[in-house]
Amino acid sequence: METTKTNAAFLCNFEVMQILQQLKDSTQKKHKREGSLATVTYETVHYLQDTECKTQSPQSIQKFLEAMKKFKLTKIEKLMMVNTPPRTELEIQLIVQESEERLSEDDVRSVIDIVNECFPPSEAS
Repeated sequence: METTKTNAAFLCNFEVMQILQQLKDSTQKKHKREGSLATVTYETVHYLQDTECKTQSPQSIQKFLEAMKKFKLTKIEKLMMVNTPPRTELEIQLIVQESEERLSEDDVRSVIDIVNECFPPSEAS
């Protein structure tokens, strides 16, 4: 199956989890789907429910993306931050290419503050 660039989109883990939960719900109703699709859907949703996306919402993601506009990060860098919110300077360095040149120390602290405000750490973290 070919995908054209015009139809390509980046999905964060939260969006993938929502889509798969809807697919899982419709699959349970129809019972005609292949067992392997149901297994993959179940396993993926089960995995994602143990990640940061379980506590995220469309509103928290939108708020985060709005706050991040001032840092001129790439779409991929912002997506990675949504999927795995950085809580330390090291995590930001691993996500943002050339972070030391692109972000000041104040910027890094600000990003961490925004992450913690939009995606508060879960008690299990």
